[in-house]
Amino acid sequence: MQKVSLVALVQMKSSESKDENLRLSLNFIKEAAKKKASLICFPEFQMAFSPSYQSAKQLTKLAESINYGNFVFTLCSAAKRNKINVIATIYERIANNSNTKYNNRVFDTAVMINNKGIICSVYRKVHLYDAFGFKESVKMMAGNIIEKPVKTSAGNVGLMICYDIRFPEMSRILTMDGANVLAVPSAWVHGIMKEEHWQTMLKARAIENGSYVIAPDQVGNIFSGRSMVVDPFGINLLDMGNREGMEVVEIDKSRIQKVRNSLPLLNNRRTDVYRDNIHAFS
Repeated sequence: MQKVSLVALVQMKSSESKDENLRLSLNFIKEAAKKKASLICFPEFQMAFSPSYQSAKQLTKLAESINYGNFVFTLCSAAKRNKINVIATIYERIANNSNTKYNNRVFDTAVMINNKGIICSVYRKVHLYDAFGFKESVKMMAGNIIEKPVKTSAGNVGLMICYDIRFPEMSRILTMDGANVLAVPSAWVHGIMKEEHWQTMLKARAIENGSYVIAPDQVGNIFSGRSMVVDPFGINLLDMGNREGMEVVEIDKSRIQKVRNSLPLLNNRRTDVYRDNIHAFS
């Protein structure tokens, strides 16, 4: 069994042009395949940058469905053509627009596509970024399902999106469901202490779960960059700073079990005690 895989991270500055971002994405997929990567991960808002002046109605018009939209269809074709797994992000149009609850709002969605061009996971962001003066819930609907991890050559990948990283319950649920790689496509808004929070939490999620954390980020516009890969012991394998582009990182799956054996946090949990305090999660 192959223990080492190559994973590509894309740090991009998405424009407001969906077509331009798709063109760039296809180039990155082709480049990653040439470099023998088995998986390429794009950041949140890959489809387009949504500036503050863009209305919810305008964003809804930009959004596409998973099954019938050109953006995902084209990425699926590219994944198959280049024989590479792809983690992509889109604004997903909500089908039930007859319900006023859903009018003019979209899902912030991550899609995992396998190397045969087949969609194998669709994750809709659970925790919307209603913090630090931002309110994603004005334009977006929160998902309500934590998707099961997907087995890939790079490991069992659990999907999260950006703000989700601030909620350790989610990464632990994914880990207990079998994840040993946490993929976190992000568009991390810059600000006071924001980069420090980003680095600290990515490392914490990696260490506490004995998992790789792969976190491609947006750069430019209002975003901080600093796309990172952290190994299960909290070692930084990559920090892209503020440069646009793609980097390829080696993922050694044997490292996961070695770290989990020497630092058995998952085995040392006291779930018998936690059960008595389950109200803290409600």
